[in-house]
Amino acid sequence: MYKYIEKIFTFLYPVFRKWGLGSSSASYLSLLINIAVLCVLAYAIYVIFRLILVTIMAVIAQKTKTKFDDLLVTNKTAKYIAHLIPLLFIYKSVPIILERFEYWEGFFGKLVGIYIVILVLWIIRTVFNALRDYLKLKPRYSDKPIDSFIQVIMIVLWMVGITMIISKLFDIDQKELLTILGAVSAVIILIFRDTILGFVSSVQVSINDMVRIGDWITMDRFGADGDVIEINLATVKVRNFDNTTTTIPTYSLSSDSFQNWRGMLNSDGRRIKRHILIKTSSIRFLVEEELNELKKIQLISDYIDTRKVEIDTFNTVNKIDKSLAINGRNLTNLGLFRKYITQYLHHYPGLNKNMITLCRQLQSTSHGVPLEVYAFSHDKRFENYEYIMADIFDHIIASVKYFDLEIFETASENDFQV
Repeated sequence: MYKYIEKIFTFLYPVFRKWGLGSSSASYLSLLINIAVLCVLAYAIYVIFRLILVTIMAVIAQKTKTKFDDLLVTNKTAKYIAHLIPLLFIYKSVPIILERFEYWEGFFGKLVGIYIVILVLWIIRTVFNALRDYLKLKPRYSDKPIDSFIQVIMIVLWMVGITMIISKLFDIDQKELLTILGAVSAVIILIFRDTILGFVSSVQVSINDMVRIGDWITMDRFGADGDVIEINLATVKVRNFDNTTTTIPTYSLSSDSFQNWRGMLNSDGRRIKRHILIKTSSIRFLVEEELNELKKIQLISDYIDTRKVEIDTFNTVNKIDKSLAINGRNLTNLGLFRKYITQYLHHYPGLNKNMITLCRQLQSTSHGVPLEVYAFSHDKRFENYEYIMADIFDHIIASVKYFDLEIFETASENDFQV
């Protein structure tokens, strides 16, 4: 093929010389015509091969079951390859056309060579992009940081490409250039510090399965509280629940603390852990008349009867003086209320009864005695979870007065007005 190219572009000069043109005139005239012919031929080659390659790729994509070739079509891989073929033709033709123009031959030869290197890297990039999109369609890889690994590969390839470009541009041997780059490796490491850290972190995240795309994470340092939508070499993107996007450096996932809610989402329930504060001065023993009134509350009616028999038996056997309520065993309004909440939780349909369900008393504080609900809702979706929790505490707060208890509230100015 090289011989045919040589015949095409060396044909005109001897013809012009036979026509009586001088050497310089014949050279420039043949050069102009050869450049025009080269452009026409290169464009024709591009059109023909683009039509062939795109058509072949489209036919293959339609007939095969795999999505990979479809993604190659989407990423225009065939069109970029079609650009490469006329460039190779031009690269072979330039030394022949510019044979009598040594300076320009070297200049344009280097320019076309650099463009070919860049185009080859771009073609490889489209293939990797298609591979990335293909792997993301697979459930096995959909939550993996594929972007990070592809970016690392492309960085290495671009470094090789830049080395080749510099070597070609300045006529430096590649071994010598690599030696020079080794000498300035400290500077390179400093420049690409975040990239290197990001790559190491991406590997750790992937191997240890710390974060996946789609995970709900909370990272207070960066104000992130939402779903991970992208993991790449430099950053992790989180779509917060207020629809803002937070960008976190990838290496922070391995160096800083964060909360991943995946375990909760994969579990059988989402935890409810909230308390109310009972005013200490409202806590007291209950008398017989009050117990009879509280027996009207169905959830604790049987409990009151059972406990009353146990307590009366104990006090009688031990000859307890009940002239004072503090003597012996007694029921308190707070204890009975705690039992009522526990029974209410066990009967509430939105909670998972196979997981811990209880109402517990916490350490007393200057603001009162905390009664905490500790349970797990079946529904883990944010809206439904919040509704279930609010519904439970609406009932608990409204129930306090039936046990002659008070919820602690900080006094306002209106409370002191007479």
